[in-house]
Amino acid sequence: MADYQTPAHLKAEMPQIPGVGGPRRPAPNPMLPLVIGLVVIGIILLFAVRWLSRSKPVEPARAEQAPQLEIPPPPPDPATLLPHATENDPIVANVSELSKPWASADFFLRDRLTGENIPATIVRLPSGSATLPTGYWAFSRKAPYGSCQLEYVADLRRLHDDYGFPRANHPLVGNPCSRTLYDPLKTSNLPGDIWMRGGIVQGSDIRPPFGVEIKIQGKQILAIRSE
Repeated sequence: MADYQTPAHLKAEMPQIPGVGGPRRPAPNPMLPLVIGLVVIGIILLFAVRWLSRSKPVEPARAEQAPQLEIPPPPPDPATLLPHATENDPIVANVSELSKPWASADFFLRDRLTGENIPATIVRLPSGSATLPTGYWAFSRKAPYGSCQLEYVADLRRLHDDYGFPRANHPLVGNPCSRTLYDPLKTSNLPGDIWMRGGIVQGSDIRPPFGVEIKIQGKQILAIRSE
């Protein structure tokens, strides 16, 4: 008996039952493209960072700088702090500064001819009025002869140790080069019958220090000129 085959165009289709479909395909995830895009961007950024880090030159390590010490400014020159007596401004001290006997003050006196600033000292004498020039003695510390500078020595022990003069009972003026001492209470008679304060009590110098003329104006002491 021969097999009977139904022609293909006569095959009956499977009946479709309402509500029942064929095999379902999973729906595509809408976040998948976003995730893939972020991964790709991350990979690109990673390679970019690596490339930049390799291409950037490596700077050598800088040596640590040693801490800089602050150098204080030099102290001011004491000479700049002293009064400088000039023709227009001759004030060198105040009467109250020299109220005690043997008090002293240093200053500079401008030489009118040469413009040189001559170091000088004014001393309050134990006798005389503080309001009169006779109560003071001002002298140039520039030695009359030579290049030495005179000094007002109020330390009686120094007069003994440095000048070998043990008999001093009040301050003297000394020349450290010749070890000559001048007494502010004594005077010397110079040629021409000129009496100068600062008589020599020891040493080989031939005359007292150059005197400085002073005036009293109210409570101020003015240095006018040197002899």
